[in-house]
Amino acid sequence: MNEKVNVEEIFGTNVFSMGVMRERLPKEAFDEVENIIENGGELSIKTADIVANAMKEWAIEKGATHYTHWFQPLTGITAEKHDSFVSHPDADGKVIMDFRGKELIKGEPDASSFPSGGLRATFEARGYTAWDLTSPAFIKETATGPTLCIPTAFCSYTGEALDKKTPLLRSLEALDKQAIRIVRLFGNTTAKHVYASVGAEQEYFIVDQQKALEREDLIFAGRTLFGSPAPKGQEMDDHYFGVIRERIGAFMRDVNVELWKLGVTAKTQHNEAAPAQHELAPIYEPSNIAVDHNQLVMETLKRVAGKHGLRCLLHEKPFAGVNGSGKHNNWSITTDDGINLLEPGVSPNENVQFLLVLACIMKAVDTHADLLRQSASDVGNDLRLGGFEAPPAIISMFLGEQLEDVVNQLVETGMAENLKEGGTLQTGVSTLPDFERDATDRNRTSPFAFTGNKFEFRNVGSGDSIGSPNTILNAIVAEAFCEAADRLEAADDLDMAIHDIIKEYMTKHQRIIFNGDGYSAEWVKEAERRGLPNIPSMVEAIPALTTEKSIKLFEKFGIFTKAELESREEILYEIYAKTINIEALTMVDMANKQIVPAVIKYAGDLAASVNAIKAAGGDDEAATALLKRVTGLLNLVQSARVNLSSIEKKGAAMDRGPEQARYYREKVVPAMEELRKPADELERVVGKDYWPFPTYADLMFEV
Repeated sequence: MNEKVNVEEIFGTNVFSMGVMRERLPKEAFDEVENIIENGGELSIKTADIVANAMKEWAIEKGATHYTHWFQPLTGITAEKHDSFVSHPDADGKVIMDFRGKELIKGEPDASSFPSGGLRATFEARGYTAWDLTSPAFIKETATGPTLCIPTAFCSYTGEALDKKTPLLRSLEALDKQAIRIVRLFGNTTAKHVYASVGAEQEYFIVDQQKALEREDLIFAGRTLFGSPAPKGQEMDDHYFGVIRERIGAFMRDVNVELWKLGVTAKTQHNEAAPAQHELAPIYEPSNIAVDHNQLVMETLKRVAGKHGLRCLLHEKPFAGVNGSGKHNNWSITTDDGINLLEPGVSPNENVQFLLVLACIMKAVDTHADLLRQSASDVGNDLRLGGFEAPPAIISMFLGEQLEDVVNQLVETGMAENLKEGGTLQTGVSTLPDFERDATDRNRTSPFAFTGNKFEFRNVGSGDSIGSPNTILNAIVAEAFCEAADRLEAADDLDMAIHDIIKEYMTKHQRIIFNGDGYSAEWVKEAERRGLPNIPSMVEAIPALTTEKSIKLFEKFGIFTKAELESREEILYEIYAKTINIEALTMVDMANKQIVPAVIKYAGDLAASVNAIKAAGGDDEAATALLKRVTGLLNLVQSARVNLSSIEKKGAAMDRGPEQARYYREKVVPAMEELRKPADELERVVGKDYWPFPTYADLMFEV
């Protein structure tokens, strides 16, 4: 029997929250912290010492002996260096547990071993971590024991951002400043800030740990590089929202408990469309905290899976032929006095503030569709986007029938006098209630979909940080708000100016709206006709970071410098090449050491059987034909293996940069596919007892 879990008792118990600070800090110190979180500024050394001591005492009570500055370098995962609270012993030889304000505020990890894109050379090691007051410290309970984790930003000795958090914080300040200008134009004098809120739905696969450890590709690449589809996949739709299996349920329960203690509002859990695929979704929270929490979600999924003898796969496409995994980034903007700027209200056609905000977002997404596409690009997403419920690589915006009709009216006449209603849905069953139907359906193929009072950016990959997508979203919307506010603040007739901007933006950027099937070939042609960018891969997406348009945007709001953008461009090219290189080497190794020897043994035994039959005077045509097919496929594997090895070596010898990345995409990836094709065919015909590693059927259906 599972022990009873009291969520109210455990929720946030491992978080040094505002409530904990209010209880443990002197009023003057707490007020200073609260004011800085609200309005910015630097903490005084006196208050920093008080906070550090209170944080240390709280952490020790929780069993912690160490603390760490927890940060998010450009690896896409988190990093931490643990230091104990142990200080010099006193005169009696007793240990002193100490933690001071300067240790809380600033850390100094080695910056040379993290990706920097040329901002740091190997011999230039110094980097700094700086405490982010807007995201609470927490206790992480792992095999090392409880550790106090202090969320921090990470920058170089010369001040450039080397992480995901610093640009995100900059973008949030830019969005706040420009959005406040918009709400002031509509008479809101009470709001002091506008916040971006995010809820990141996390999809993932769960497989048996022991089986995963028998496959080099899952160990080194996080996805299967070989594998023939199981006789059954997801075509019966029986896994989606199906009964959660006992072993998975026990895992999910422990994940929830761990996350609740960390203050993560894990709310929804269910089976996803593919066998062995699942989803976890939290409640919305401020963007910065949501980014931190999503990292904790991914860490917790992996750690807890191991305790249950399972392996969590966060790769976007761990199995060919079934759904990939995404991370739907639900984004909205809200004032600190509780007004959601993306709430259309009962009559969105009459809600002028909403229509202006919508027009600005249309402008932002259309103008910077390439940047938005780039923010969700990674190597795994190249395999996912465009099929099996993943949105296409062409960025478009879904508004639904009701709002699209409003936009059409405003574009055509400048007025939106009519509003489509959802009506009543009649179930046709006397014991079931009729209910009000939404005015529009949903579109699962849309990359950027309006879903009632928020936008859902569906392109983000399951294993990626949501830091970059939200930085880009905040930045492009801040720019649109700024340009609109500049014009409106200078207008003689505000109402007419608002009307004109709404009509102008919606007319000019109406092309970004698409409510149809994003998977269809017709949409590709239509998008090209509209002039929308179609960026099929990560390699083609990377240059969007350093266009003149992008540099101007980011430098205007102080989110990235040109040097920081160029460094990220270099890092991304390198990540792509290295990732494909690892996958190629893994395929060659698996072919050399596992597939080829196994098939040779099977072919030898099969040949012996054929010879025995012939010696007995028989003639087994089926066995002879099978032997011929196996040896033919084996020759194709050998040829493709040699070819891939040769092509990979040429790529590895190239200088790092865009040319190398393009080479890996255009030459190495096709060579990998050519090796996989005959190997997967062999899996279908070679006896199961001979095949050297677990198959899709073993991995996806035996958990």
